[in-house]
Amino acid sequence: MKANVVSVVFVSALLTAGTVNADVFTLKIENDVISSGRDGHYTNGLEGFWAFEPGGDHWTRSLAGAVPGWSGEDLTYAAYRFGHQMYTPEEIEREALQEDDRPYAGMLFGGVTLFANEQLAGRRETSTLTLDVGLVGQGAGGERLQREVHRLTGSDAPEGWDNQLENEPFVNVGYEKRWWFQNRLGGLEMEYGPSVGGAAGNLYTFLSTGAGVRLGQGLSRSLSQASVTPTTSGVQYFTPDGGFGWFVFANLEGRYMAHNMLLDGNTFRDSHSVDREELVGDAQLGLALTWDQWQVSFASVWRTKEFRGQGEHDQFGSLSLSTWF
Repeated sequence: MKANVVSVVFVSALLTAGTVNADVFTLKIENDVISSGRDGHYTNGLEGFWAFEPGGDHWTRSLAGAVPGWSGEDLTYAAYRFGHQMYTPEEIEREALQEDDRPYAGMLFGGVTLFANEQLAGRRETSTLTLDVGLVGQGAGGERLQREVHRLTGSDAPEGWDNQLENEPFVNVGYEKRWWFQNRLGGLEMEYGPSVGGAAGNLYTFLSTGAGVRLGQGLSRSLSQASVTPTTSGVQYFTPDGGFGWFVFANLEGRYMAHNMLLDGNTFRDSHSVDREELVGDAQLGLALTWDQWQVSFASVWRTKEFRGQGEHDQFGSLSLSTWF
């Protein structure tokens, strides 16, 4: 209960800090059943975004100005985020500790994202910075939520939550830089290019590199696209110009994982853990549709094995619905 109260106060403070010009709300759902039909590992994520163009005196511009290499004028959009995630071993009906599979973990978090877009001749560059604070452990309510959802859907009851990670607050900072080269292909707009990034904190510490492509109509209406944990979250902002727009997108990313609390276990207390793989890769394929004041996107994600002894790679889906308000 205390963790929930702290989270509500934190988010309320963010939402009332300063004035904003325009607002886009996004609800993002990530679930393994959506894409693979299996239930386990990263089993569910729910995240809300409030994205906006910050006013000239908004506090996020001061924050951007404090980041090396940035200035307050560089900031294109910002977003407040609040979410919950659940992680389990694959055999959730087993009550005993499964030493060869990942720990049970619930995670509750809130954060802010800063997004800068610079249009140049024939290309654009984007920078994304995130700051997240939250709680991993019993206080995040993962056991209660999964039991209730499985009861309502008639699924197997999860029996192993007594082995979940202990309560531990976290602070994490993430950064990603992308270069988008712009061209046309068969009458369609196209953007493609590499990315580099990383994160530091007691939740995740990693370095990443990748490459992506977007192809469709009206790409300028959506300057970023949905990302999946643990990659730095975009702002999910789009322009309601009217009419119909669409694009397909694909992304490859490789990460060197120096730390992952959700696999390594609690930092300061004894808990279940597994031997983390240091090199992890994602392949993402998706579609985004924009109409008037609405945008919906879906992506399927394939992830290589994250820990030693994992039977096979993971696959999950990510569905986002955005609207102006």
